[in-house]
Amino acid sequence: MFYLILSILSSISVGVFLKVLKKNKTDIFQIIILNYITTVFLSFLIFKPNIQFSDNFPFLLISSLGILLPTIFVMQYLSIKNTGIIKTDIAQRMSLFIPILASIFIFKEDISNLKYIALLIGFLSIGFILKKEDNSNIKTKYSFLYLVFVFFGFGIIDICFKQVALYSTTPYTTTLFFIFSMALILSIIFYGSYLKIINQRFIITKKTVLFGSLIGVLNFMNIYFYLNAHKAFSSNPTVVFAGMNYGVILLGTLIGYFYFKEKLSKLNVLGLLLSVISIGLLIYSQLSS
Repeated sequence: MFYLILSILSSISVGVFLKVLKKNKTDIFQIIILNYITTVFLSFLIFKPNIQFSDNFPFLLISSLGILLPTIFVMQYLSIKNTGIIKTDIAQRMSLFIPILASIFIFKEDISNLKYIALLIGFLSIGFILKKEDNSNIKTKYSFLYLVFVFFGFGIIDICFKQVALYSTTPYTTTLFFIFSMALILSIIFYGSYLKIINQRFIITKKTVLFGSLIGVLNFMNIYFYLNAHKAFSSNPTVVFAGMNYGVILLGTLIGYFYFKEKLSKLNVLGLLLSVISIGLLIYSQLSS
């Protein structure tokens, strides 16, 4: 549970920095690249990965995450821009359905009645917490596709990271290094092509370097602790999938209220209480199993 808490705290910190970035009008694509430069450096420095390829090297898994991670960053940004932050947040949080279904049908987890109740209460809490006034309009008839990509993208990424944690032939730390490296290479290629298409010079500020590096450190911690949580709860992936999701929503909403002075309705408060109950039931079900 300790690793899960650390992963939640790291994820929330990334979210807070991204909110700050919106006010500072920082180039999101430069942030993504600097983020992956930092994660590659840290994973090489800390993990000292074995660069040699074995016969069972997880090329498909690394390729999938190497493509998905930077792509979901961009799609989330475009979704917020074209459909609004509330709709995007709902799509991201509801993506929990995908790894939960994977826990049952792929990872063959035996889910108790208590866990089912906890999950149901948790999904209700998501609905109540995200029930806010949304004045943003979908800009084009195809903008909903960004929401679809966010929904499936985050869900598939969760499943892939669970597979990374379970993979035994190659150490997950080595796999993580290659995932970050591939994400970095693809991000640089994409951004370089983008600058060439719009005929724009590459200009970067010290503030961008600082924010990008900080987000990279936090993102590294988030994924590293998340994988460790999956290894600790290898037979109970639902606890990690749901606990992470509900924990981020609960803590994120509280930070939004106390630090960013965001307003909470009675339904939002009810959602917070339900999320606490849901997390408590998940913990109890794990301790009593």
